[in-house]
Amino acid sequence: MTYSDAFLRDVLKRTKTIAIVGVSANEIRPSFYVARYLKLKGYRVVPINPGLAGQKLLGETVYGDVADVPDDVDMVDIFRRSEAVPAIVSASLERWPNLQTIWMQIGVSHPEAAAQAQVRGVDVIQDRCPKIEYQRLFGELRMGGFVTGIISSKL
Repeated sequence: MTYSDAFLRDVLKRTKTIAIVGVSANEIRPSFYVARYLKLKGYRVVPINPGLAGQKLLGETVYGDVADVPDDVDMVDIFRRSEAVPAIVSASLERWPNLQTIWMQIGVSHPEAAAQAQVRGVDVIQDRCPKIEYQRLFGELRMGGFVTGIISSKL
């Protein structure tokens, strides 16, 4: 699956609130540090994990299911196995009629669920990480020794 940089940049710029399904409270888990990073970048992160429901994580209440979230979100970021994706996509489309993006993390994809969302006008990104894409597209990977190809005047 390939996505243009312009498409990914547009998704990241227009998104304000992200529901992260499968987020962990364990600080060394990728889902935690992705959630923390996105929050630090100014996104509102709504954590979803049935095992943590009712607790606080990164200053937000954790919900057990997308159906439990009282607020609207722009993006659903899925940190679950590919076989769990169809149920998450269906529930997300039902819960948020104006959902803009379904994002599946690295190693996660489901073509049928993606097609279901796309038919509804929802953008779908599979097998990618919004943290990595944000860093790559907005010139932050250079701080880790990566060449991004983006010229910046930042020191």
